[in-house]
Amino acid sequence: MKKKFNLARIKFQGILKWLYPGIGLKRWIGLSAFGVILLIVSSGYLRTEDFWIIQLLDTIVLISGIIILILGIKRFTRSLIAAINPSTKSNELVNILYQRKHLGQGPKVVAVGGGHGLSVVLHGLKKYTNNINAIVTVADSGGSTGRLREQFDIPAPGDIRNCLVALADAEPLMQELFQFRFKKDSELGGHSFGNLFITAMTEITGDFETAIKESSKVLAIRGRVIPSTVDKVNLVAEYKDGSIMEGEAKIPEKNLPIKKVYLTPNYPIPTEEAIKAIQEAEIIVLGPGSLYTSIIPNLLIKEITDAIVASKAIKIYICNVMTQRGETDHYSASGHIKALIEHSHPRILDYCIVNTGKIPPLVLERYEKETAYSVVNDRKNIENMGYRVIEEDVIIIDEVVRHDPLKLARIILGFIEEI
Repeated sequence: MKKKFNLARIKFQGILKWLYPGIGLKRWIGLSAFGVILLIVSSGYLRTEDFWIIQLLDTIVLISGIIILILGIKRFTRSLIAAINPSTKSNELVNILYQRKHLGQGPKVVAVGGGHGLSVVLHGLKKYTNNINAIVTVADSGGSTGRLREQFDIPAPGDIRNCLVALADAEPLMQELFQFRFKKDSELGGHSFGNLFITAMTEITGDFETAIKESSKVLAIRGRVIPSTVDKVNLVAEYKDGSIMEGEAKIPEKNLPIKKVYLTPNYPIPTEEAIKAIQEAEIIVLGPGSLYTSIIPNLLIKEITDAIVASKAIKIYICNVMTQRGETDHYSASGHIKALIEHSHPRILDYCIVNTGKIPPLVLERYEKETAYSVVNDRKNIENMGYRVIEEDVIIIDEVVRHDPLKLARIILGFIEEI
């Protein structure tokens, strides 16, 4: 009996907290209550009085009560949101509700890759759905990421950071902060703040996956960013001349044709969340991005490839627009696909998206100086391999050639009708 009394008292005290001074809610609670009283009183008179003038007055009171109640609820909601998130403007309430409800019911999409290519796809997809799972390689070994890997014995945070920022719903200043890179002449020269943040969070939590989840909360991301493995893996390339190079960042430097790539240790353990996301996906997207150093490393984890092959989801590969020096020199679109299936399985994809947009000659000349050329669309070869080709203008040209995030998202989500 005493326990029930204490529980009732605690609940009553919780209700009274809404009336504490300084919260800014009492006036709107009172206004709403006044509106309810007017509704009750006027409704009672309307049922009992026969005089038309009294009924008219009661109708006015009834309408006034409705208006006052609506105004009280509206102001209460606005004050509550302002208290929880002061930066939220009242006209953003509809956007917040849209994002939480409508986008939360969007298609389940898994995007596999790494680097800037994957972040481009995520930028577009988050406009249409919150059910995004980005499965990201942790084999990066260059720059800030490589240094942090060696010093703190953690998986590579760089590609993870790019994907977190791509899915972020936080203020632009917070996104800029995560991408901020310290000047080279400082003690932190070359380091990205986001990389340092994820590293520090890993040290605090003692777990790389937990660090990513906590970083996701800071950036209020739409969807999830999942490492393909939390093992500290290295990417190794075997070239056609028989030579070997270890380290993701070093592989393109030899500028030799690649025979195959593989991971060390040979059998990294995939993250459970990555496998579960693939099993629940409606659409699985591979690329765009560096073929051998961003996309394929994820597929070298056997369980991830097996899960994709077994999935009933629609599987789409977004082919790169330009070749990449030291990785895909002279590769056509079918050449990219051939490398993918040689490192994974023929049923790793159903469709291939290739660009048909025109690239200005001046832009092509600039790329040619870096030994990069537009990828040839050899559609018939791809179809002979058993895959369907989606030909679209999917590029934006702003000094450099890159994929248009929104165009890609619309094409990808257009497949949902086929499920």
